[in-house]
Amino acid sequence: GFAEHVAAALGREKGPEAPPIRPVARRDQGLPLSFAQQRLWFIDHFDPGSALYNVPAALRLKGRLDPGALGRALSEIVRRHEVLRTTFATAGGEPVQVVGPARALPFPLCDLAGLAAPDREAVARGLLLAEAGRPFDLARGPVLRAGLLRLSAGPGDGREHLLVLTVHHIAFDGWSADIFLNELSVLYQANSAGQASPLAELRVQYADFAVWQRQWLSGEVLEQE
Repeated sequence: GFAEHVAAALGREKGPEAPPIRPVARRDQGLPLSFAQQRLWFIDHFDPGSALYNVPAALRLKGRLDPGALGRALSEIVRRHEVLRTTFATAGGEPVQVVGPARALPFPLCDLAGLAAPDREAVARGLLLAEAGRPFDLARGPVLRAGLLRLSAGPGDGREHLLVLTVHHIAFDGWSADIFLNELSVLYQANSAGQASPLAELRVQYADFAVWQRQWLSGEVLEQE
């Protein structure tokens, strides 16, 4: 997973060997942010209401689609990855992350199939821009939004949809995108076939990495790095 890759990369650098990343108890929800998350949290507080660090994506899906199976696949990704259901509070003047319970991800469907083709594309583009520019509330969450636009309701392979995703950068980056899309494909196929998820449970989560980073990158080690 992401945390293991980071630890391995840092361990290859000159200097003290990095300790392993281990799961930490979630009883105390005052978990620290990683250095990258704290920087983004500070920017969000410095410029509230900004969408600068939104990460938008739109995937054009052609052919038969089961929206219910797709929605369940997205909810399973949010269940698997705590960072996608984390909010950011303040304790003693410092930001902390609070992992929320797993819930079904809202997945609204907007049907544009009845519009003429030029109007349909224009409306879809406007909806995408509006969604990409809608800010997140990091204290209340969520940090991931998803929706589906139906562009064509033709028979069989003539159907066309747009999957619309927006995530705040505090929980997502380019590396995350590959993991997200791979898991979405696997989970959608499993859900469509009525099968259980074939993905193994994660050994560590991003919050575990944040604790590890804070504990290891301190004092002499931090100065060397």
